[in-house]
Amino acid sequence: MSYRRDDAGAPPALFPDYGSTRTRAPMHAPLRVPQTRTETTGPTGWERLMGPALADLTTQHVGAPQGQRIIVAGRVLDEDGRAVPNTVMEIWQANAAGRYIHAKDQWDAPHDPNFTGAGRVVTDAEGRYRFVSVRPGAYPWGNHRNAWRPAHIHLSLLGPAFATRLVTQLYFPDDPLIEIDPIANAVPMPYRQRLVARFDMDVTEPNRALGYRFDVVLKGREQTPFEEDDHDH
Repeated sequence: MSYRRDDAGAPPALFPDYGSTRTRAPMHAPLRVPQTRTETTGPTGWERLMGPALADLTTQHVGAPQGQRIIVAGRVLDEDGRAVPNTVMEIWQANAAGRYIHAKDQWDAPHDPNFTGAGRVVTDAEGRYRFVSVRPGAYPWGNHRNAWRPAHIHLSLLGPAFATRLVTQLYFPDDPLIEIDPIANAVPMPYRQRLVARFDMDVTEPNRALGYRFDVVLKGREQTPFEEDDHDH
């Protein structure tokens, strides 16, 4: 599940248009530390460790959250197209108004008392996952004048151990903010397109939710680009 800095699709540690990378990008070349069994093996029984899956972010409270209900489904695969089973995928996102629940998010979009914006799923034997949520809203993030983040959902895949964690994010098709977003544009083309989910009528449920498909490839030429930790939220 590792992702090398020298992969063509990797965002650079320093991307000047993405302001916070100017102060936190390393000044020296990274040192490769070989992984041992400690870094590549982990606990068994994720439910015992983390609790049951939280696959429906719209049913965690008394009422239904505001916004367009969506379903996101896909597979987690390795570089040879083989399924990666029993992988924990953590999910976090803003609400439909573009606001997160934590204290550092202070812009004046409304909170939604029926939406926490966090969930967790585990891939099945075929590497499949599925979760229900609402489409997140765009939000300002202060990187430059009139800067707005496109709608996105953060994904964290733990793999066999916590040290093999991959953090990425998915965007939605036809969002004009993607083209002018420094975080998205830190990933060069054509790899950036792998971060955009595609609308899928087979995932869509009549009278309930729009469906999107997003596959995650962990290694190789088709791998999903990882996310530079954005500290805007």
